[in-house]
Amino acid sequence: MKNYIDLTGFRCPVPLVRVKLALKALSRGEQLHVLLSDRGSRQDVPLFLKKQGYDVKEVCNDAQVLAILITK
Repeated sequence: MKNYIDLTGFRCPVPLVRVKLALKALSRGEQLHVLLSDRGSRQDVPLFLKKQGYDVKEVCNDAQVLAILITK
């Protein structure tokens, strides 16, 4: 089962900090499923992760939520 965190109740920069902490606990190859709703986080989190070399796949992107799957 994938690791999962729902950050829809948080505003930037909290989601980015929580994603960083969650990724530290994962082993290489493990995945983290993240839900984001804050406009700033929806832009900043995937951009940061891609710059850090993580594989980021968009699962859902609608008016309410951005769901991404991150592979460490």
